[in-house]
Amino acid sequence: MLTPLLDRLAAWHPTAIATENLSGLQCDSLRRYPVRYADTVKDYCPDPAPAGRAVGLDVPAANAEAERLLADWPAAPTSAQRRHLATVFLAAGERGSALVQWLRLPPAERHAGDGLTDELVAALDKLKDRLSETSLISAQLAARLGLERLWSVDDHSADTADPVDPAEKKASEEAIGHAWDNGAAHARQAEDKRLQDGLAQQDGVLAMFRAYNAPDVAMTVYQSDFGAAFLEPSPKGYGRNYLGYWETRNLRMVANIRDILGQHPGTRLLAVVGVAHKGYYEAYLNQMHDVTLVDAEPVLK
Repeated sequence: MLTPLLDRLAAWHPTAIATENLSGLQCDSLRRYPVRYADTVKDYCPDPAPAGRAVGLDVPAANAEAERLLADWPAAPTSAQRRHLATVFLAAGERGSALVQWLRLPPAERHAGDGLTDELVAALDKLKDRLSETSLISAQLAARLGLERLWSVDDHSADTADPVDPAEKKASEEAIGHAWDNGAAHARQAEDKRLQDGLAQQDGVLAMFRAYNAPDVAMTVYQSDFGAAFLEPSPKGYGRNYLGYWETRNLRMVANIRDILGQHPGTRLLAVVGVAHKGYYEAYLNQMHDVTLVDAEPVLK
């Protein structure tokens, strides 16, 4: 089902792929502040400790080691080198990049050794088949194009813990839930259902991606979600809290992308991200010098 999409993305020839995943370094930082980020870590930060024990490196050291290895990476690495780098990426908290190395191995070479334990091999095999855009689109595409890694650019440092007072939490959820009960949201839900019902048809996946990248979608998303929350009238401004979080998160995600582009001028970067982020990505990236946006619609034709 994904082959027509992957074919079109490959034909665009990206030289880097950014994904909606938290970096290992951010997860390492969030783990140090559990009062605020315990739920975030639980939801978004797989444990790198088993791989760390296998190579004797903590997350910062593993990230440094991965960068060191890639700086001197041979044109034709051995399978042992790929298995070792996959282990280092797992220890660095960069599971998507570890999967790229795993997929670049011939199937017969996907086994334990060179740091990879049986436990880590099982984790990579499970990740390979996980129903996520990182596993089934980004990592597959990177391996197909001969790239060595993915770039994790998501950011959850704007997350906050739920209110301690249950009544406060309930009031916030009710205010934002009421804001979301609007005509634009209902139209968006109906369109999502139409697209999902058509996935089994020929080019159903392409139809979905084309629809989500249409020019009018960003405004529909805003009116159904963040714009509606902005206008909700609760005295404590729950919707404005939510909007502030969302804009901060997207600013930091785009800053991560800009950091990559700044380190590697001339990069042709594909950003794979949820549809609710796309309008913010485009608005913020369009303010950057030395960044040129490419419309996804012609790529997906």
